[in-house]
Parts: sequence; structure tokens; C-alpha cells
Amino acid sequence: MEHESMVHALDEIRRVLKPGGILIDLRPVEASWPVEVASSTGYQAAGRLTDLPVALTDDEAAFQAMREAESNGWFIREKEDEFSFFYYWDTPSEMKEFMEAEWEGFVKMEQSVFDAVKSAWAVANADAQLRIRVKMLIVRWKGGTR
Repeated sequence: MEHESMVHALDEIRRVLKPGGILIDLRPVEASWPVEVASSTGYQAAGRLTDLPVALTDDEAAFQAMREAESNGWFIREKEDEFSFFYYWDTPSEMKEFMEAEWEGFVKMEQSVFDAVKSAWAVANADAQLRIRVKMLIVRWKGGTR
């Protein structure tokens, strides 16, 4: 989504938000997300995903749109935090298929990382799963005065 479209959407949210209403901004943030093999005994890092240009551009546009909305007085930032959200798979092939279907164009798993995932998974405990640790942003915005 382009910056101008995001600003327009935020203006529409401002318009329909009741006075003193709350906007929750919850979204993933590109950060070369870690790929891990997790089991009951802990986890092993296998590498990191590669952020692709379109995802980085979208992230920057979202941050710019929120800064613009804030400077316009549409919203007042009350609280901001980050947390990890995990996607889990039982096999390397399931993980790869999901990523190719759902995240194509946004992130990429290099072959060397996929090879490391397969190797770590092959020697892990029987309960091992693969996971990607996604960086999430959550911001609480209060409706502004304008």
C-alpha cells in the first residue's frame, strides 16, 4: 500500500473514530526474522530470513504515514511495544511451502538457511518443530483533537 493511501485510510479512521477513541496499530516489522528449530529442550538458531525491498518499502511507508497522522494531530501515541510472534511447522518442506505461498515477495529464505534448518531438524528431538520469530509492533493511539 502506498504512503498516500495509508494516510487517506488513517484520515478515514480519524473521521469515524468516536472522540477519545482508541486505534491499535498491530503489524509485523521486517527485521530479518530468525529461523529456529524448537523442541522441549530449547531452540537452536538456523539463520535469518532476507527482507525483500517491497517489504522494507511497505514498512517505511507505514511508519511515515503514522508520523504524518501524528503530526497532523489526528492521533496521540499513548504506548508502544514490540513482541515476538511465532509461526510453527512440523517439517522443513511445510515451512518452505507456506513461505512460498504466503510470503512471496516479502521475505526469502536463502538456500544456506534452508540447508541449516534441515540439518538441525534432522538431529533434533522427536518433538522438534521449525519456527520463525516474527517481530511485531503494537502501538496504542488515542484519537486527537483535529
